[in-house]
Amino acid sequence: MPLDTTSAVIEMQAISKRFGPVRALEGANLTIRRGTIHGLVGANGAGKSTIIKVLAGILRPDAGTIRIDGNEIARLTPALVEKLGVHFIHQDRLMVPTATVAEAIFLRHEPRIGPFLNHKAMRRRAADLLKRYFDLDLPGDALIQDLTTAQQKIVQITRALAQEAKILVLDEPTAALVKREVDSLFRVLRRLRDDGIAVIFISHYMQEIEEICDEVTVMRNGTDVGVVDPQSAGIQQIVAMMINRDMGEMYPPRQAQIGAPVLEVQGLSLAGSFRNVSLTIRAGEVVGLTGLLGSGVKELIQCLFGLDRPDAGRIAIDGVEVTVANPVQAVGRRIAMLPEDRRAHGIAAGLSIADNISLASMGRYAKGGLVSSKKEAEIVDGLIRELSIKTPHRHNLVKNLSGGNQQKVAIAKWLSCQSRIYVLDEPTVAVDVGAKVEIYNLMNRLAAEGAAILLMSSELEELVGMCDRTLVIYRGELIDEFTRAEADTDSLLAAASGASRTTARETT
Repeated sequence: MPLDTTSAVIEMQAISKRFGPVRALEGANLTIRRGTIHGLVGANGAGKSTIIKVLAGILRPDAGTIRIDGNEIARLTPALVEKLGVHFIHQDRLMVPTATVAEAIFLRHEPRIGPFLNHKAMRRRAADLLKRYFDLDLPGDALIQDLTTAQQKIVQITRALAQEAKILVLDEPTAALVKREVDSLFRVLRRLRDDGIAVIFISHYMQEIEEICDEVTVMRNGTDVGVVDPQSAGIQQIVAMMINRDMGEMYPPRQAQIGAPVLEVQGLSLAGSFRNVSLTIRAGEVVGLTGLLGSGVKELIQCLFGLDRPDAGRIAIDGVEVTVANPVQAVGRRIAMLPEDRRAHGIAAGLSIADNISLASMGRYAKGGLVSSKKEAEIVDGLIRELSIKTPHRHNLVKNLSGGNQQKVAIAKWLSCQSRIYVLDEPTVAVDVGAKVEIYNLMNRLAAEGAAILLMSSELEELVGMCDRTLVIYRGELIDEFTRAEADTDSLLAAASGASRTTARETT
């Protein structure tokens, strides 16, 4: 009998939620049909996280109705949600590293013999589930810390299936996965869909939304603005609905006014990573940098910020040779670095927005050893307004912000320092489309003010759209440079893979 995908397993209707003066949701709707993969997308502050927290029973809505399997639920709690078969697979894997696979799958639901855990039954049932759903032979006594990121994600899903999940909610499930692992996860999700399980798939990666989802709910400004078939609508229409503008406006135009050299690197080398790299970035210039995993790109930008010490070469700023032995010296040279892993290295999640922004620039607010709270507040509030950081006040903890707003706080920290050189490491990774455009506009503004910007990115379209020049590293060597007019994604990918420009043209 064919699967009935017309019946709704989740109906959230006219959901509203406010936090003081901030409207997070206003009459939002979300309907998920049985045996479908349903995408949920939206720009920063669109309401995705809030409506999912309402579904999880973490937040109580101010208005609206929720039905699960046709039954209206007056008040959801996390325990009731799980009992009803709704399970959440979070972006942060939240598993005990020293637990075994079997222990992680059956945590709080362990089979027992009297008062004792039945470890043999746990291992057997874990193996059966992994084989049945994923065709995966993963030892039940393997430790979580020894698994790949993709295997850990599969263990999370298996734990939900062991409790007879009807609905899986996956929040950015591919953020830390390589392409091969993404393909494997998608095969699993399609198999679960075909078995009648509904999947809510939340992602900033529009290509994945188009590939895996049967339908997509688009949110903007706290409400749903449409449900579309991603294959029919296409990425451009979905993005236009998210940001209320045409996707052609993704990369804002900039009239580059290129000045004198600001950062000059000559013959920089680090054994085992890169060798004899020379580059120049001028005032007002955005220079792209890319290379495949293991090419030495990451190590190069770490040397520029003093996180690694090169074995050879020289660095000059404004024509003067300098030493950048550590991040403190880098900050003193007015070099800013926005790291890829913002939660681990770019922000202090447990501190307020104000504290994060002020961390690297307390000297601006201090006089005679005393900090001027008034001056600090003026600068912080100005940056919050300038970067459109969505928060009710500067004292809000950074951990309460969305990913895109956290990234803006990390950027604001360096703006507060009045940096001159910006090293941006994947600044828009796992950031929604609307926040990307805001970051691109900020880059253009900084360049117009005379900053020198080095943009390291694996998103080739981003490099083509934003950079005056793009440099390509291959196996530790800088092998090619493309002007804005020369750069296209095919040529950049070919160069990063070691192919010459001639070879790239012959194959396209």
